[in-house]
Amino acid sequence: MLDNLTDKLGSALRNLRGVGKLSEDNMADALKEVRQALLSADVHFKVAREFVAEVKAQCVGQEVLKSVTPGQQVIKIIHDELAKLLGEGATELEDKKPLRVMMVGLHGSGKTTSSGKLARYLAKKRDYRPALVACDVYRPAAIDQLELLARNEGCTFYGDREEKDVVKIGKRGLDAAKQAEANLIIFDTAGRLQIDEDLIEEIKRLKKAVQPDEILLVADAALGQEAVNVAKHFHEAVHCTGIILTKLDGDARGGAALSMKTISDVPIKFMGTGEKPDEFDVFHPDRMASRILGMGDVVSLVEKAQETIDEDEAERMAEKMRKADFNLEDFLSQMQQVKKMGSLGSLVGMMPGMSGVEVGDEEEKKMARTEAIIRSMTIQERRAPRLLRGSRLKRIANGSGVQVRDVNALLKQFNQMQKMMKMMRGGKGRKMMKAMKSQMGDDPSGLPKNLPGL
Repeated sequence: MLDNLTDKLGSALRNLRGVGKLSEDNMADALKEVRQALLSADVHFKVAREFVAEVKAQCVGQEVLKSVTPGQQVIKIIHDELAKLLGEGATELEDKKPLRVMMVGLHGSGKTTSSGKLARYLAKKRDYRPALVACDVYRPAAIDQLELLARNEGCTFYGDREEKDVVKIGKRGLDAAKQAEANLIIFDTAGRLQIDEDLIEEIKRLKKAVQPDEILLVADAALGQEAVNVAKHFHEAVHCTGIILTKLDGDARGGAALSMKTISDVPIKFMGTGEKPDEFDVFHPDRMASRILGMGDVVSLVEKAQETIDEDEAERMAEKMRKADFNLEDFLSQMQQVKKMGSLGSLVGMMPGMSGVEVGDEEEKKMARTEAIIRSMTIQERRAPRLLRGSRLKRIANGSGVQVRDVNALLKQFNQMQKMMKMMRGGKGRKMMKAMKSQMGDDPSGLPKNLPGL
């Protein structure tokens, strides 16, 4: 997510290290690179120009604080300006029950999928009882898709495969939701071009008929600057109250996120970060600014951990690690806890200083392979890996679809991890940690590579 912008901004700001005072001379080249980084990330040229001018005005001539280097001072200024650019203040939906939400946007932007994700999110976070209303009468299977999503999330559903009048469908869906005692009604509309006057008029009529409290524009982040134009036109037509930015996981540039709020004056309220139903979250401008600058997003990471990890289980595992009594069954349990929090790539992206560490499909496959190997063991074998010899190794390899050498490699790595835990218990552990820190410095690539699945 926004990897390209993060790398280029990091490169631009790296040149300022070691400078005693910020001046026009030493800022000129760095800000030129910042501007180029923004433009290459598909940020609107007016937004990039104004952003750089604002940062320059705040940076030039500032005395550097005693404990802060110029580079850190500039990063703080850029962070604050990025947060302002992404949208200051609250990004939550209106707090009321019942709540009516209408989804609008282009073809293929992810409206139907986002409708299901939004229903799931609000049901879980705010205790809403959702109803999904299918108002897309043009796309084949749109009604079937929304019905399946409603069934998977346990939502009330209304759709009419015979009716072609969207306004009638909206009104009947509203009545059906009331009868089902739903207090969140989401209207999924058809995709339409902003220049298609007939379809734009259609959503205007639907808006008048169902009186939505929120009109959310679903925009594909990969559209770049065109997404900004889309937001502007839809807002002029129906007065959008917020934006759901989708496919952020698949767009390394992500300039749309930096331009939308400024150009369209519509706040980004939610973001889709993957294909899974739970890869959907509130958009926090300050947290996104931190991630763009490679600072990670510790707050969101902690929130995910609090939601998914059992505290008693975590404490039990921590105690086992302290005693070096950690076996493969425990390791499998920890893997399950981590998987609940999301993909490895999304978790690494939230860790400070880890933005340059790539976690792709290969790493995900390795983790899945490690899990398959452990699951092919008996409970007794997981608790006492020393039992794994000869025919047992062959059985486990066959059961997990790998070679015997892969099972041996996992066992070797696990033994190394156990030895490390034992060393960490005493004074040797503290000395080793000090030595590792000295060797690694601030380079995240210096992390140990031989821990299984990590």
